[in-house]
Amino acid sequence: MAPAPIDPRIVDVAEPRKDTLALPPTARARLEKAGIDLSNGYPYRPSRPLYLDDVYNIRNQDREHVDPGTRADPEKKALFSAAQEVIHLTRHIGTEIVGVQLKDLTDQQKDELGLLIAERSVVFFRDQDLSPQQQKTLGEHFGEVEVHPQVAQVPGIPGVTVLWPALQATEVPANFRRPGGAARWHTDLVHERQPAGVTHLHNDTIPSVGGDTLWASGYAAYEKLSPGFRKIIDGRTAIYRSAHPYLDRKNPEAGPKYVEREHPLVRVHPVTGWKALWVNRAMTDRIVGLDKAESDVILGYLCDVYEKNVDIQVRFKWSPRTSALWDNRITIHNASWDYEGSEPRHGTRVTALAEKPFFDHTAPSRREALGLLGPDEVEELRRQ
Repeated sequence: MAPAPIDPRIVDVAEPRKDTLALPPTARARLEKAGIDLSNGYPYRPSRPLYLDDVYNIRNQDREHVDPGTRADPEKKALFSAAQEVIHLTRHIGTEIVGVQLKDLTDQQKDELGLLIAERSVVFFRDQDLSPQQQKTLGEHFGEVEVHPQVAQVPGIPGVTVLWPALQATEVPANFRRPGGAARWHTDLVHERQPAGVTHLHNDTIPSVGGDTLWASGYAAYEKLSPGFRKIIDGRTAIYRSAHPYLDRKNPEAGPKYVEREHPLVRVHPVTGWKALWVNRAMTDRIVGLDKAESDVILGYLCDVYEKNVDIQVRFKWSPRTSALWDNRITIHNASWDYEGSEPRHGTRVTALAEKPFFDHTAPSRREALGLLGPDEVEELRRQ
């Protein structure tokens, strides 16, 4: 099987995995129904770069990104009229759409879904009959589908990555005290020149108890900060690093290093125009222009605001054949490993890359834009 077309200069350093783990029956049935060739093993490992400069060069140029939500009907009539029910799971984040098949969406409905995700941060669809190919096609509507040089993929479909904890446990063993992997607050691909926009995770296999995923709202996290503190971080940048380390080609003896990019701490969503706090404990390394001690204190506090305010979070209980689509520009997420690998879990994920993060001092917060400020908040802003 040919390597995934990431960058022709990258040469495979490992053979595609012919896995000895048993695929969960529901996952196998979905893959076989979609015509996925499993004869050469599952999953497929793309070419895996050893060196830092190879990774930088994969996507190291500006690319045009037009967010589909900018084309959408603000009332989302085409999407909502097709649904049996639209359920807002919390006040600030999370909506479930009932009775809609993602594979059947028109382009107009996809645009309106993009707007809904930009407003509600994460949107859920249960009981989906969805192949990996259809999942990738939907992802392409939201932007350039990312092909990750370090993540297992569905054979023959570059960009459709495999989330299979049993496989990950063979590489990095997990335990109750250190579940690792996605079981920590993070957001995807912050090290990219143009980081992730919408991610679509479809879980075909889930444990009978546990395995929930949590998301927190970056809009609301920003609004939890005092107006005075917002002024301290507005316009500042930080260094965001990759999850995987690589070697410096010129000095490999120096040991593994991470891909690093400089992005705003607070970014503005191009569809809503609202400000969002954009930090995560796993991959936001340091604030530019501050001493490490100063940066650590501020980043620790900002991550605490995100992680510890349960009123700006949603916790979702999966069922088999469920899809979640979320916006990495305005959220962090955390996969609970409370089932401890006792039952199988398997899913496929597609991530669309978005615009280069930007900040605009004139942009409002979400509560300002929607007229939700209470009298005390209005008075605080007036005093600044």
